[in-house]
Amino acid sequence: MTTNKIKDRKKKALEKQQNIIDTLKDHGAKVYGDLNNGQFPKFSIPSRSVSNIVYDKKLRQYILGNSAAVRSSRNSSQLRSFTQLMWLAFFANRLTQEKKSSTLRDVYYSSQAFEIEFEDQSESDNIIVDLEAVLSKPREDFHIFPEERSSIFGDLNIEYTIPGYEGKKMNLSNHPDGYAIGPSLTTAELMDTSAEIVIAIEKGGLFTRFVEEQVDKKFKSIIINTGGQAPRSTRTLLKRLHDEMGLPVIVLTDGDVYGEHIAMVIKSGSANAAHLRELTVPDAKWVGVWATDIEKFKLPTIPMTESDIKRCYDLQNDPRYQEGIWKKELDVFLKIKRKAELEAFSKYGLTNITDKYLPQKLELAKSL
Repeated sequence: MTTNKIKDRKKKALEKQQNIIDTLKDHGAKVYGDLNNGQFPKFSIPSRSVSNIVYDKKLRQYILGNSAAVRSSRNSSQLRSFTQLMWLAFFANRLTQEKKSSTLRDVYYSSQAFEIEFEDQSESDNIIVDLEAVLSKPREDFHIFPEERSSIFGDLNIEYTIPGYEGKKMNLSNHPDGYAIGPSLTTAELMDTSAEIVIAIEKGGLFTRFVEEQVDKKFKSIIINTGGQAPRSTRTLLKRLHDEMGLPVIVLTDGDVYGEHIAMVIKSGSANAAHLRELTVPDAKWVGVWATDIEKFKLPTIPMTESDIKRCYDLQNDPRYQEGIWKKELDVFLKIKRKAELEAFSKYGLTNITDKYLPQKLELAKSL
């Protein structure tokens, strides 16, 4: 990557940070304006109700509709949540200004220092989502992160941008266990790579197997362990690898309805994050394990539970599962009522999944 491109990206990162601060200040100015005019301050919050969540075929993801709710300090029943949101905006501004990070849990406890009451972390987390909706920005942009982590391994050079590590460079193939995908990694500059594809895999055990079998070298790939449903930091990094580095994203999951949905969330997001538009890779491809693979490869299976079957029927009502491989595989899952894990390929040998199955699927992905 050229020096000018690096400078441009650093400039964009600073502009992004300043944009968050300016947006928070604008909302703060409105509160002061209302007070100066003798009015009760209020926030307009986009509605996150089911009726206001719609699937946008053009964007290929769920988004919020036009409905919004007013949260006013005039309404005694809303005063508590209004105050919580006010404090969180203040705290987010402080984190962003000082370039410090906080976890969801930290936010819950930090509120107590300001005598802001949350009944539990769930209430605190909901207020954070409210602020996301108000700002139309993910919490990661104002330096609030979940604690879950996934991992990455492969030939990718990065340059850290977080305070104390600015300018430090790292190649993500230097550690055999991979690197945790946390705030420092998701905000790092992506310098260069020899990889031609990203393979996102649901299971940590298979991630280790892929590293051991040098899948990164054999298939010129960057390997990512999503740790089940991919955390938002991981989805952000997947999007950056696709958009900034031009790398196709391939998703491998267990052969069950939940694995299929893990792939879909990477591809087109979730209803819970419909207020955000920076977490999806619409061109990502799910290559298996498909329901049809269970029959094709005669894999050891487990009976689907009532919960699994119900989930299949739920997804059949989701507009994203109305055509193509998504509809076909759901129908087959309901037909066979069996599921299989990625590890099931070990029936044919520990390296069967990397030696036989993966090459076939990567080739097939070119036509999907």
